[in-house]
Amino acid sequence: MPVFALLLLWPLLEIALFVVIGGAIGLWLTLLVVIGTGILGVALLQRQGLRSAERLRTEMDRMRDPLGAAGDGALRALAAMLLILPGFLTDALGVLLLLPPVRGMIVQQVARRMTVVSMRSDQPARRSDGIVIDGEFVEVETDPARNPGPPSGWTRH
Repeated sequence: MPVFALLLLWPLLEIALFVVIGGAIGLWLTLLVVIGTGILGVALLQRQGLRSAERLRTEMDRMRDPLGAAGDGALRALAAMLLILPGFLTDALGVLLLLPPVRGMIVQQVARRMTVVSMRSDQPARRSDGIVIDGEFVEVETDPARNPGPPSGWTRH
């Protein structure tokens, strides 16, 4: 129920902030802020995509914990999306998420609730919780009489 109430309350807060702040700074400045933060959000989102993927790949190549890189990248992307959405509350939250100390604090809070399992070969494999999925398989051999080969123009290696 609290999530539903938040979903109902959020647009009302945004409208109230538009009325109050828009009345104080004027229509044109309000439109300039909304359009400017939207453009900034799109630019950040475009820059963030490749940079985040490269940083995550680097951390995994070094066999380090990728949670920091993944969390930081996800929070930057969320900040960009919040900046794209029109509204002063979403813009304020987006700007907050762009601050490195805020992102670091959120990543630390999430990291306390998660465990990272390493895929390094020098560490023993974790045993499962006793869950076994039983199954069968059948090898299917191709019959040359039924399967004459690849379509014309294809070569078989």
